[in-house]
Amino acid sequence: MSCNVILLEHTPRADSLVAAAARLCYSGGTAGELAARSSEETDEAQARFLAGLWKSGHHSPLEHASFTFGVDGLSRVASHQLVRHRVASYSQQSQRYVKMGQSGAAVVTPPSVSSNPQALLIFQRQAEASLSAYEELCALGVPAEDARFILPHGWETRLVFTMNARELHHFFALRLCRRAQWEIQSLARQMLRLVRVTAPLLFRVSGPSCVTGQCSEARPCGKPYADMEDLLAQQ
Repeated sequence: MSCNVILLEHTPRADSLVAAAARLCYSGGTAGELAARSSEETDEAQARFLAGLWKSGHHSPLEHASFTFGVDGLSRVASHQLVRHRVASYSQQSQRYVKMGQSGAAVVTPPSVSSNPQALLIFQRQAEASLSAYEELCALGVPAEDARFILPHGWETRLVFTMNARELHHFFALRLCRRAQWEIQSLARQMLRLVRVTAPLLFRVSGPSCVTGQCSEARPCGKPYADMEDLLAQQ
């Protein structure tokens, strides 16, 4: 089961903005002049400049471009991993103020469970039992903020979060590695597809080290991606 991700807002002309911000560090021109120059460049010229910027290690200009995502159907297992990326802003659906289970047991089912009929039966039975216990506790007057303790770790949640382009590159490098947990890989891949539409030059190449260079994992997966197309083609 995959979560649903949408790009709610983003910095307009993010590619040009980052290029202009970077040029300001090395130019006597004004910010307005450099922004105009960046917007008039061809995509290839700007792509070469941004690639050189990244290769040189001058990454701070990428922090001027931000992207805001909306996510539905992510488990709290994955959201706990997501919020470890601290250079970001998060708003998450509250289990204190929103009644859970209005449309049944909303638990994300791992593929390893859904592909095994016997395991799926056990999983669903336990999910329904936890929801039943939650509802009984609420009916007994237990506050929802306390009754929620019985809900599974895999219960679905909803978030709105914002990251800048520099942090997104870092996020993609970690979470698109095949060694990352499957659900956050799915989230990261959907996010990368979205930002490549709005800022194609900034994210022309982004992802784990096997895509951007040489694998840096202490224990490689043994199945490196061939290129960006291979990475994006995965589900």
